[in-house]
Amino acid sequence: MRKVVCRSLAFYVARLPFFSLLHALRFSSRTSCNCSFAASTPDNHMLRFVLDDCKTTVDLKSALKNHAKIVKLGYGVDPSLVCSQLLTYITYGQLNFARLLLDEIPCWNTDLVTGNKVIASFMKNGDVGTAKRVFLNMLSRDVVSWNSMIGGCVKNCQFEEALRLFKDMCSLDIQPDEFTFSSVITGCARLGALGHGLWVHDLMNKKKIAVNNILHAALIDMYAKCGKVEIAREIFMRIRSSDVSVWNAMITGLAIHGLASDAISVFSQMEAENVPPDGVTFLGVLMACSHCGLVEMGQKYFDSMTGQYLIEPQLEHYGAMVDLFGRAGRLEEAYNTIKAMPVAPDVVVWRTLLSACRTYKNSTLGEIALANISTLDSGDYVLLSNTYCSLNKWSSSANMREIMRREGVNKDRGKSWIEWAGVIYHFRAGDRSHPETKAIDKILKQLLARAKLEGFVPATELVLMDVTEEEKEENLNFHSEKLALAFGVLKTSPGTEICISKNMRTCFDCHSWFKTVSRMLRRVIIVRDRIRFHKFEGGSCSCGDYW
Repeated sequence: MRKVVCRSLAFYVARLPFFSLLHALRFSSRTSCNCSFAASTPDNHMLRFVLDDCKTTVDLKSALKNHAKIVKLGYGVDPSLVCSQLLTYITYGQLNFARLLLDEIPCWNTDLVTGNKVIASFMKNGDVGTAKRVFLNMLSRDVVSWNSMIGGCVKNCQFEEALRLFKDMCSLDIQPDEFTFSSVITGCARLGALGHGLWVHDLMNKKKIAVNNILHAALIDMYAKCGKVEIAREIFMRIRSSDVSVWNAMITGLAIHGLASDAISVFSQMEAENVPPDGVTFLGVLMACSHCGLVEMGQKYFDSMTGQYLIEPQLEHYGAMVDLFGRAGRLEEAYNTIKAMPVAPDVVVWRTLLSACRTYKNSTLGEIALANISTLDSGDYVLLSNTYCSLNKWSSSANMREIMRREGVNKDRGKSWIEWAGVIYHFRAGDRSHPETKAIDKILKQLLARAKLEGFVPATELVLMDVTEEEKEENLNFHSEKLALAFGVLKTSPGTEICISKNMRTCFDCHSWFKTVSRMLRRVIIVRDRIRFHKFEGGSCSCGDYW
């Protein structure tokens, strides 16, 4: 009887690999209750056989079959076996099965090593929520548990959650190590949260953490991405490392600030000191050339990759060349680069061309780029619609908007954030939910009015609607970075530097307005957009109006 039931269950599970795991477990439990074989007295030989079979599982069907056997033997909630099955399901990308299995566990009572493996596995697959659930249900946690959570949050772009976990870790008096600090510093860099970065760096010094090349590179990257490229340069000059990652961090940091000559100088120094560059090095150099319009220089370095350093250009390097030509308005050369690529261009490459087409009002190439983007998002439609608007092709723009409506595509709103008094405040375009909206609006209206008196003219041609000039101007007034700046002016003292981060490329209207406001208020305003830094001071921008 027992053999018949086991065989029929295995047959059923193996042929329905995608049915509800929860139903399978309950079905197997009910079936085993009718067997002469008692779950409380499992067949040790059978259990060993199942465990050995689990180690050599080669597909999902086998994993499901083994799981059914384990449940039938009465070990369905055994912590070590549950964790083994969890890792198996995660390995095959069956996160739903893994989550359902977690639902079946009455309590989480596993050892640290296994728990940490499960957390790391969920994080690797981008499931931060389930990883956190496992973490919170662990009876004990060590520094590896915390590192898995903090590092996983950073890798999955949940930077503020990573910082919150780090603060919790410190409050519980759990000593962070160099891996913890590396992840947290990277999170600060990605957020552009200078205040948090300074605190973390100071804490690292107080705890006398040995600073290796990974931490040196992370610190250089953090200070550069938080707007303090001079501090990054000081660290770089002080350590004199021969590790390529440290040099790459410095070159890339200078590049995002538009300091092309400095980035190229560091590369030349790197050559002089016989530090072999890698693919990341050349990405930084090409980015520096792109941000400053050094097309021929960029082409020279690209050619030297294969000619001098025997480094095969990857997709990212070709994308950087498309960006280099596109920013300079050499759209045909950008398109020819795409056509000549030895690898298939990805969506990022085509979007780079599409963005350049918007800037230089080339709807023909823009349509080609759009046609080659397999999965369109709102930004793609908006870029081409903007291109039509800039050419006063209102009917074509209306067609794009109709396609967006029909496909259910909503325009992504810009998001900006600013750090003040240890807290990161977020703003979205047109957002009225901030508790201090009235005060922010008052400051913003005053700044807009004063800017007009100073000669600022809103770039209403950027608004992709055929509406009145007044309506277009109103649309521009509540861009997220303007709201963030008004908040910064409201909260900080006169003369204080204001630093804002943004998830999209800064538009021409906001760029012009920030230049005017910096002169008007006699303040330095730093904006880090999706691409680079803009330092507004005295009515001009560090980008030289080339971005």
